[in-house]
Amino acid sequence: MNFIISGKNNLTVSDELRNAVESKLGKLERYFTPDTDVNVTLSVEKERQKIEVTIPVKGNIIRSEQTSNDMYMSIDLVEEVIERQLRKYKNKIIDKHQSGGGFQQTYLENEYDEGEDEVKIIRTKKFGFKPMYPEDACVQMELLGHNFYVFHNAETDQVNVVYKRKGNTYGLIEPEY
Repeated sequence: MNFIISGKNNLTVSDELRNAVESKLGKLERYFTPDTDVNVTLSVEKERQKIEVTIPVKGNIIRSEQTSNDMYMSIDLVEEVIERQLRKYKNKIIDKHQSGGGFQQTYLENEYDEGEDEVKIIRTKKFGFKPMYPEDACVQMELLGHNFYVFHNAETDQVNVVYKRKGNTYGLIEPEY
């Protein structure tokens, strides 16, 4: 794996940090071909030590960012998250019979237990949309006791979502085409 490690916000990447990143993320090499690029960006903002890892693989991106008060802890956390993502992504490749370009064949052939990380949709709801204004959707959301509400916006003729924010305020999500 080719590590491309950089610092952001005037952070100089020391040899110790570089070695820690390569050592910890090097454990992922069993999943990838040797020519896979791993882009790592380290940054510090006040007490927040942040690591961002991006691994491009055949039309997709494996990405995680983790923040803690210790850079070495952030490195450990990001490795765990990426490993969990890879288990999910592997099943997607196999289920869709896609080629696993960028991954080692042994990784694709071995069975890995997904455990409780598997996403399962256990219920589907269907309901009719009647056009309403965002303010009315907020009232309906409150009446239902939910923290979000999907509705057909009467002003824009599109499907929107209103959601509850901190401080008893509301947000509106609109599609961007």
